[in-house]
Formats: sequence, structure tokens, C-alpha cells
Amino acid sequence: MESMNFIRVASACPVTRVADIPVNIENIKKCIAEALDQQAKLVVFPELCVTAYTCSDLFLQKQLLDESERGIEALLTYSKGKDILIAVGAPLNTQTSVYNCAYLLFDGRVLGIVPKSYIPNYEEFYEQRWFTSGKDIRNRTINLPFQKEIPFGVDLCFESGAVQFGFEICEDLWSVVPPSSFLSLQGAQIIGNLSASNEVVSKSDYRQSLVSAQSAKCMASYVYAGAGTGESTTDVVFGGELLIAENGNMLQKNKRFQRDNQVVSSLIDLDRLNLQRIKNISFREAATTLPWTARTVSFSFKNNNFGIFDRFIDKHPFVPEDAKQREQRCSEIFNIQATALAKRMQHTGLRKAVIGISGGLDSTLALLVITKTFALLGYSRKDIITITLPGFGTTDRTYQNAISLCKKLETDFREVNIVAACLQHFKDIGHDPDVHDVTYENVQARERTQILMDIANKEGGLVIGTGDLSEMALGWSTYNGDHMSMYAVNCSVPKTLVRYLVNYVAEEETGAEIRSILLDVLDTPVTPELLPKDVRGKIAQKTEDIVGPYELHDFFLYYFVRAAYPPVKIFYLAKKAFADCYDEETIRKWLQIFIRRFFAMQFKRSAIPDGPKVGTVSLSPRGDWRMPSDASRSIWMTEI
Repeated sequence: MESMNFIRVASACPVTRVADIPVNIENIKKCIAEALDQQAKLVVFPELCVTAYTCSDLFLQKQLLDESERGIEALLTYSKGKDILIAVGAPLNTQTSVYNCAYLLFDGRVLGIVPKSYIPNYEEFYEQRWFTSGKDIRNRTINLPFQKEIPFGVDLCFESGAVQFGFEICEDLWSVVPPSSFLSLQGAQIIGNLSASNEVVSKSDYRQSLVSAQSAKCMASYVYAGAGTGESTTDVVFGGELLIAENGNMLQKNKRFQRDNQVVSSLIDLDRLNLQRIKNISFREAATTLPWTARTVSFSFKNNNFGIFDRFIDKHPFVPEDAKQREQRCSEIFNIQATALAKRMQHTGLRKAVIGISGGLDSTLALLVITKTFALLGYSRKDIITITLPGFGTTDRTYQNAISLCKKLETDFREVNIVAACLQHFKDIGHDPDVHDVTYENVQARERTQILMDIANKEGGLVIGTGDLSEMALGWSTYNGDHMSMYAVNCSVPKTLVRYLVNYVAEEETGAEIRSILLDVLDTPVTPELLPKDVRGKIAQKTEDIVGPYELHDFFLYYFVRAAYPPVKIFYLAKKAFADCYDEETIRKWLQIFIRRFFAMQFKRSAIPDGPKVGTVSLSPRGDWRMPSDASRSIWMTEI
């Protein structure tokens, strides 16, 4: 996996002079050189950039058409020995018609010529005056003075190894069914658009939304190159917009209205695009409705180098980096959780909820969800039965936070100390209470769950689970202890996001007194508090000291489940994302532990209670994740 299945693509806008083909060719060459310096494997140029888009009736002049042909030949000569696919726009004169085309050049050859399908002839566009539609051209070849039998048509896919490229031209994207839809269904993961879209107020926003949406619909990368400021301004202005999107995400864009050569590039993740297509049944089914079969034109890149790894890799992929987006995400998730629980409460006919409160993050979030739910249903908070269950490791800080929060929220607060019951159970099973092993810890977790379940039966209530997605991935729960509940509201919320959700509620949905408690909960280390306190009465057991940093595990989880990357690629990305936080050996250590625990603990995930999916990753066996509980992890461990 030398390249980790990344490929760099570029979008370019050369300085253009209308009908001055030698000048245009020189600037196209400069942009190719810049794309090569960035180690791009594809560079897409604007529509008709060899001649300029705004030549109008000059497109009917043989002199212009012949000179354009010579310009293509000059670019072919320049491309020899260069390891880059070049998509350049120029007219094609077939003696009977002129087509607006994308020429695909590689290493001294024209690999193929793709004509524009949809020729706009409305508002400021008059292309049908000069150009013929190519939408019905398939299975054809064409001869040029310098090369014979060149594949010609809209049915062309260009393939090098595992990557396929397809191309369309400007208005094609604006059509109801863009040609790129057909091309992507036949394998093209990267779509190039050679465009000349003029600028009017707000058109850029619409253009960007089109590019982003088409990349999402096609589960592809979309590389868009727009004509620039050198075009004629007789009636319109062109801004030279350059866009690179991937599966709905805008990876790169330039600043419009520049007056020099522009090249932007970005790394494209082929693995991610391929997985989305494999998983999406609708994508596969749509391929059965294709009106024609693409012709594949094969060529070979000399190497897979993509240059500097400059793609942004978020340390916290579950948490939006932008504060406003983060607030919106938290608001939406909080409402999903409350709506889900409200439906379950109404369906069961129960008007009471039972929850164990530890003073930690997860139970705090679950309680806040219950409070929101009861407000939605018009139920009394007095019917929220909150129970703190202090044991051998409970510290004053978490204990006081639990009490304070429950009382401030005006719930039916109760306390059940589990120490005596656990000591009795140790005696019953013959366990030495001085041996602080897994039995010592799990007895406490199961005792707590038993009490919650029994009180729920007695009161006619629903036990609400508090465990989160990260704990589920790692199996960090006691089977039939905190692993079990009657409805689990946090089950698809990762630990890195739990903090932001609690903080969101603290800042947006509570008063000052409750806010101060929540902020202290946020400041408390994550702990199960199952081992005795230290001599100072402080927390002796910190979860992240045992299983590792949750920010790493959430990163691993996202890319293992959501992207289905092999561990070697996850490790590669983690090194890039956490370079300023952890060394390679630390990342490798916790990744190995993540894989070991993820495989070993599937049996717990195979038997979990209902709960709402709130994001892109869920481990519910009834939802996104189905995995045998006894699958071997050996092949996932070999390359780390």
C-alpha cells in the first residue's frame, strides 16, 4: 500500500487570451508543470481553454480550428515522458460538425476525446450556433493529422490500475441527468468537469453546491475547472473558479478573479469512495438501468507518488471543528436522543424512568436526555428516579456532583450503598475482597444493575442505559451489568462527543447553578470507580490509563467501521493526525489494543439493548454492524 490508495488531482485555470492559441498553450504548459511539481496525477483545465471559450463566431473559422489542432499537437509533444493525465478543452472539427470537447492527453498520446452532451442556448449562452451535441456519440473513433483511431464519445472511462476517470463539460453538470452519473455507475471514481461558467451574483454558491452534491450522489471525487478572467468581457465575466470535492465534501477551492495562472490540488481517498459504493445497495441497483456500456481506455501511471501528505485529518472525526457546526451537531443529537426516548416511553405506557447516577459524564448526559424527554412529554421530573450507588471506589467529588445534580433537577433522588451487598456476595461465591481483580469489579457493576432493574419493576419504570459508543467498541462494560438496560440513549455517541454534548446543555439549556455542576463533571477524569480510593480519597482508577486515550480509540473506531480501512492505513493517518500528541509506538500500542478488544468483545455488542443511532457509526447488531462474535483478528494484526 505504497500510496495508501490516495491519488492527487489538480484543477487549473491558465491565463487566457481570446483566440491567441500560442499564448494559451504556453500558459497551459506552465500549469501542467505546476501540477507536476505538486505531484498530481490528473490536471483538469477549463472548457475550450486552448482557444478561449468566448471566441463566438470565430469558432466557425477554419484558421482558428486548425490552429487549435496544432495547439493540441504541441501539448502532446510537451506531455511525453510526463506522468500526468491532462484534460484540456478545445474544439473538434469533423468537417461536418464542430464539437466542444475534452481532450485526454497522456505521455504523448490522445487517450480519447469526450464531446459535450448538453449545449446551452438560453440566457447569455448561444453555443448551438457553433457546436453540435455529442450526447449520442458512442463507440466511435476519430482521426487527427497526428494520431489515428482516437476513441471519441461520451462513453469513455480512462483507467490506470485501480483508478478510473470520467469527464463531462460544463452544462452537462447542470442537466437533469449528468453524464457523470452514468460514468460513475460504470466505475469512474474521479470525474473531471471542464467548464466556462460565468459569474453573476450568488452563482458561485450554487455552482459549489452542484459540484458537492454530484460528488455525493456519484460517490466520487469531482474536479471542476472554470474559465478565468482572460475571457472576453463583451457581455459576461468569468472568475476562474477551481473546485475539488469528494463524496459531498469540498476539499479544495481557490480564490476567484485571479489574473495569473492558478493550480489547486488535493489528495483523493480511493478506498473511501470504493467502500461507499460497495455498501450502498442503491448505487449498485442503479447500475442495472444504464442505457449504454462504457468503453475503457487503459493507460499506466509510472508511479503512485502523491507528494506531501497535505490532506487534513481531523483528530476528532466525530466532532465538528467549527464551533457553530459543533453547536448545531450537539443540538441535533440531543433532540434525537430525547425524541427516541419519548417514543419508547409512550409506547410502553410507562411514566417513570430509572437511572443510576455516578457523577460521571455518561450518566450525566443520559439524565439530561431524560429531563429533556420528560419536558417534551409533559411528565413530572418527580417521576425521574435517580439513584446513586456508592461503592468501594466512589469519591467525594463524583458523589457530591451526583447528589447536587439530581436535587437541582428536582428528581426523585435515592441512595443505595452497595458495599454491604457486595461483601455478602463475595462471601457467597468465595471471593477474597482483598483481591481487586475483575470479579471484584464486576460484582459491583452487576449489583448496581440488579438494584436499578428491581426498582424499575417495583415502580413501573424504564431503566435508562448510560454507556456510550466508545465503551461499546472496547467492550468496556460488565456483561449483564452496566452493559444492560431497558433503553440505551448514549449507545451511538462516542466519548469524545459526550463531553461536547454535556457542555452544550450546560451552556445552552440550563441555568447557572446546574451549569456549574455540569462543568465540574466535565473536569472530572473518566473512571468506573470500582477500585478503592487512594489514601487521599481521590480517584485511583482512571479508564484512559487502562484502555488508552479515548481520542485515539474514537479515531480508530471511525476509520475502522465508517471507512473500513485496514489497520496499516489507520496507523498511517493516526500518525499524521496526532503527530503533535503521541509518538508512533504509543499509537501502535493503543491501535493493537483497540483491535484486540474490538474483536474479543463483539459478544457484548451482539446482545445490547435498543437505542437510537445519532451519527454515522452505530455498533448495534440490528443496525449498522453485524459481526460474528468469534471472528479471528489475526490478519488485522499482522501489518501494524
